[in-house]
Amino acid sequence: MSTKSPGTSTGAMRWLDADEERAWRAFRRIMVAVQTGTAHDLAAIGLSEADYEVLSTLSERPGHTSSLGEQAMKMGWSRSRLSRHATRMEARGLLRRAPDAADGRGCLLVLTDDGLATLHTAAPAHLTSVRRHFIDRLTPGDLTAIERIAQHLESD
Repeated sequence: MSTKSPGTSTGAMRWLDADEERAWRAFRRIMVAVQTGTAHDLAAIGLSEADYEVLSTLSERPGHTSSLGEQAMKMGWSRSRLSRHATRMEARGLLRRAPDAADGRGCLLVLTDDGLATLHTAAPAHLTSVRRHFIDRLTPGDLTAIERIAQHLESD
């Protein structure tokens, strides 16, 4: 996203200025670096980022249960995409599906004992990874600034 696109009229297009472009590119580099590092570390213990997200979310819910729709919304996924992923997790014994009385078309995702045990085994390695690739590289002020920025971006 350069500040000016060759051969394109600027008209109503508001291009990024140099500072904005540097900030955008820095943000993208941060996202890629942190996500690549933590994904690699989770893969080393046999989980994907999505697996960990589903397991950790279910572990925090009452009855270790969430509707497929709520989980899909939390992850920013479509219901069908999460349903396919849940099928793979179910085949591995990490979760099971149950009918959702509140949504006849949906289902509930329920964390199994094996899923909870997998999460308990993976959590220390994931925490170490998050610290190595993110937390320990930043100052307390950096962390506060990121939290503040997140609040601005989540307000939409």
